[in-house]
Amino acid sequence: MAANGHPDLEKQRLLLHDHEEKHFTSSEVVRDIIIGVSDGLTVPFALAAGLSGADVTSSIILIAGVAEVAAGAISMGLGGYLAAKSEADHYYRELKREQEEIISVPDIEAAEIAEILAQYGVEPHEYEPVVNALRRNPEAWLDFMMKFELGLEKPNPMRALQSAATIALSYVIGGMVPLMPYMVIPIADKAVLASVGITLVALLIFGFVKGHFTGDRPFRSALQTALIGAVASAAAYSIAKLFRS
Repeated sequence: MAANGHPDLEKQRLLLHDHEEKHFTSSEVVRDIIIGVSDGLTVPFALAAGLSGADVTSSIILIAGVAEVAAGAISMGLGGYLAAKSEADHYYRELKREQEEIISVPDIEAAEIAEILAQYGVEPHEYEPVVNALRRNPEAWLDFMMKFELGLEKPNPMRALQSAATIALSYVIGGMVPLMPYMVIPIADKAVLASVGITLVALLIFGFVKGHFTGDRPFRSALQTALIGAVASAAAYSIAKLFRS
């Protein structure tokens, strides 16, 4: 028997120490990559297809495409920055409000701890020591309320910049895929066929990987992603042809 008289607890501690969690913890980065690559593959692809339908040269399509990729990367990156910054601002506003409530109405906040624990099936005689322990540690109390009452995690201070850079870079990488054929094929009608083939393959691969990371069925995700890109490019090409005629 362990010295503290709780062999089961000691055994659980040893098991926890030896257990290696394998949860995926980079969901925010993956989300940013998905946003950037998805739009990067689709928007320049549709633009290039539309311009091809307007019977312009490959060089003009390439110039317009590169300009769009640059503008899109800046716009998407800025959007990611502002979104992450707004999340951080919201967290710190709520943190300040929760700090004030713990000081001004501690009994109400303590009752909220009890209510939260009761929702998990913890009985009053079981959660009372927990409530008292948290009341003795205001910092842990505040952290508990932020996580379990408000469902908010402390943001990474570099999150906004990382999000902006990740989305922008992913957009550029995705956006250059449909433009590559126009770099080497001077005839737009031939370049667009190569662009369609390359981009659809890229969309299938991207959709498969996205499905793997998001928990969706990879093959279905691949087909859906490719279908969206195909429809967007076909629509742009058809509209250009219609106005051209």
